Amino acid sequence: MVPSVQTSLSAQELFQEAYEHRYTWDREFPGFTAAVTLIQGEQTTKAQAQVTPDLKVVISDSNHGEGEKAIFEQLREVIIHRVRRSFAEVHGKNTFAFGECLSDGTVEIVVDGAATGDRYRVRDRIITMVHRHIHSMVVTIHTLTYKNTPLGYLPEIYESTYSNPSTGETQNEKTVHEDHYIQVDGYYILSDRTQRYAPSDQPYSHLILANVRLIA
Repeated sequence: MVPSVQTSLSAQELFQEAYEHRYTWDREFPGFTAAVTLIQGEQTTKAQAQVTPDLKVVISDSNHGEGEKAIFEQLREVIIHRVRRSFAEVHGKNTFAFGECLSDGTVEIVVDGAATGDRYRVRDRIITMVHRHIHSMVVTIHTLTYKNTPLGYLPEIYESTYSNPSTGETQNEKTVHEDHYIQVDGYYILSDRTQRYAPSDQPYSHLILANVRLIA
């Protein structure tokens, strides 16, 4: 059923509006440096990190090899979501249709074409759910809270699960992520991230960025 409050927008227009409302770094983003601490159980890793202007991650002066790899992977994940790519570039080979409409105004967007089987949920220009096929798995992410900025929104608390695309069987415990950001010379950059398993609510990873500076 087409949502009555959005009769002037097609499914693609509704989804594109939310896609383009995400906060991303512009093409002038100069990169940044930071002192990074990663706490995983009893292991604490300290390192220096640099995100270059071409959005590569460089880790140095690490005191723990496995922790260094985890820092690299987490920062790389942050960058992927801050890269600015046009809607046509990412979704130009897809078509979109309305799915389920929820009582709180959330609208499901069903994807066909190159990404057949993917689904999203949109409410108030926010993508509140992502259900995507990635390689041999399906990842489902629900955004629970977000930070509004003048240049778009940033997810703050969100849940993720991975499942088998054939059986729907969950492959991991639900993970709750909580991200916080600071503004540095006009750019929003991650300041810390806590990851914990639900429903136990036990944290297993805490990433902290300090002395964040843009590259001159």
